[in-house]
Amino acid sequence: SAVIDTIQVHDSVERFNSLGVEIAFGEAFFDDPHTVSFAGRTITAAKWLVATGSSPAIPIFEGGGMEHCLTNKDIFSLSTLPSSLVVLGAGAIGIEMAQAFNRLGASVCIVQRSAQILSKEDKDLADLLLETLVAEGIEVLLETTVSSVTEANGVKAVAVQQKDGETRVLHASHVLAAYGRKANVDGLGLGDIGVDCTAKGVTVDAKMRTSLKHIYAAGDVIGHHQFTHAAGYEGGIVLSNAILHFPKKVNYTWMPRCTYSSPEFAVVGLTEKEALAQGIEFTVWTEGFCDNDRAQAEGATAGRIKLLLSKKGKPLGVHILGMHAGDLLAEWVAVVNGKMKLSHLAGAVHPYPTLAEINKRVVGKYFGEKLFSHKMRKALHWIFKYQGRAV
Repeated sequence: SAVIDTIQVHDSVERFNSLGVEIAFGEAFFDDPHTVSFAGRTITAAKWLVATGSSPAIPIFEGGGMEHCLTNKDIFSLSTLPSSLVVLGAGAIGIEMAQAFNRLGASVCIVQRSAQILSKEDKDLADLLLETLVAEGIEVLLETTVSSVTEANGVKAVAVQQKDGETRVLHASHVLAAYGRKANVDGLGLGDIGVDCTAKGVTVDAKMRTSLKHIYAAGDVIGHHQFTHAAGYEGGIVLSNAILHFPKKVNYTWMPRCTYSSPEFAVVGLTEKEALAQGIEFTVWTEGFCDNDRAQAEGATAGRIKLLLSKKGKPLGVHILGMHAGDLLAEWVAVVNGKMKLSHLAGAVHPYPTLAEINKRVVGKYFGEKLFSHKMRKALHWIFKYQGRAV
């Protein structure tokens, strides 16, 4: 709680008031393209920013029962630790909460509709993380759908159908629905004034403008990358275009993401699945944490780094499953955004022993393959044979 109290200061009303921002709470909706009604007031502005965020997506089960489920909005307010927990969904939130509550002592079962956890990520690293979760005692049911959630005498019953067609009922003290996020657009009157929206959220162009060019939208409400750091980036694009009048377009090519499991899972750039779908030729280079001395010393050898390179040797994507993966990814964020040559990273001196050496070593593998190619070996063989042996 002490950490939360410290962090919350940055987002407090007092801080923003001190910066000259007026903060008011209540429901608001557009009367017309320039006017908003709010708490009995009418506010008119030349430009507007819609940043209403998102809420947990509410699934509809065939047999009903969503009212018996927790979401990430209320699970943090529990007064007691669940004795058992069924987590519906194996995205980032589902994985993080499942592992956290399991480590706190709850018996945890994850129910996932697709054939892997973290279905947006590549299966090889997702499966490595799955091995860790199972080893820690978490039960994971893949290719399993939820039929209904019921409650009797304080015990939740989750009826599921597994991939083999078998029906099973899971019992737990609590159920967490972790099916992603839904943009908060209802009740704003956006459709009435001509702002285009889809099922994902508010539609914006590369300058974060809606279909009405004086109305901008950013953050979770546009449904693109629902991360705090993405919202901050998009807010900067709005500021540049709407206030500073310095034209700037959004570019999500190198938007990083991280799942805060243990080990962490961090990604920037393309996955193998995305590269294949786009018809891009690439090579894959890996380095295991088991070969990193610091990881050995910390007892954190699970996971590896995976580097996707184009035919010309340019990074297409970096995937890290391992201790402090999000922090290790920061070096790659600098590399790809700065368009740094891999040779610069390979030649950089990293302190020993650190986890960051894994970044240098995976690049070293790529250059090592080029340096000691078949042609190079033949050339070296000829040179040494020509010069003769030392005596």
